[in-house]
Amino acid sequence: MNINDPRVAENLSGLSATLAKIDDPELIESFLHCLLTPSETADIAARWALVKALKEKKTQREIAQDLGLSLCKITRGSRELKKPNSAFQRVLDIAAVK
Repeated sequence: MNINDPRVAENLSGLSATLAKIDDPELIESFLHCLLTPSETADIAARWALVKALKEKKTQREIAQDLGLSLCKITRGSRELKKPNSAFQRVLDIAAVK
């Protein structure tokens, strides 16, 4: 599927709605391992770690060194976190990540 394919938004919306109904973190984790390749799983985990590190006020250089991520990815994450009504911030608040 191409990023501009309307089925991308449709399927992402459906997946999000389904995951929101699941009250079992172990099931969601298992599902993600089934859905994603090991490389994709590592990438998603690194991005979550990135968002948490930004929330902890770690510097971009510290994050890059610790997680092996490019400054470009870190800067993007930082911009997303600073947006008004940021989805990153809202999810971190739900997760109670400090």
